[in-house]
Amino acid sequence: MNFVLISSESRYPVNRRKIKETVLAYLKRLKIEDAEISVAIVGSRKIKDLNRKWRNLNEPTTVLTFALEEPRDINGVLRLGDIVIAYPEARLIAQEDNLSMDEAIEKLLLHGLNNLLGSHRNDDSLSQVSTSDLSGAGQ
Repeated sequence: MNFVLISSESRYPVNRRKIKETVLAYLKRLKIEDAEISVAIVGSRKIKDLNRKWRNLNEPTTVLTFALEEPRDINGVLRLGDIVIAYPEARLIAQEDNLSMDEAIEKLLLHGLNNLLGSHRNDDSLSQVSTSDLSGAGQ
């Protein structure tokens, strides 16, 4: 069973069910089992702080990923890492690309998943899964 941990400040309304479904479908598509991914929805200040600390860039960004290189824990769960999405930046993408907020967050989430899993898999054919690839993948 795969696990999705989602955190978001109350001022950033997100569809937690949609985020969870997207992550679970992605992991199922790649046949990854007994894994855990954390997704955080944050503001511009927080993403800017993280970007400055980890990438030496003093500006906000849309999404950051932090892969974990640890083996499975004693319960057999593989902790893949964290995806951090900037809600205000997602709102700009939604406006620019004429998307709903759910679609913009899903777009950034898939980008983050592609980045995160690229660090765990060397198979290039699996490193760029898109929304259309997940259709019918289920949970």
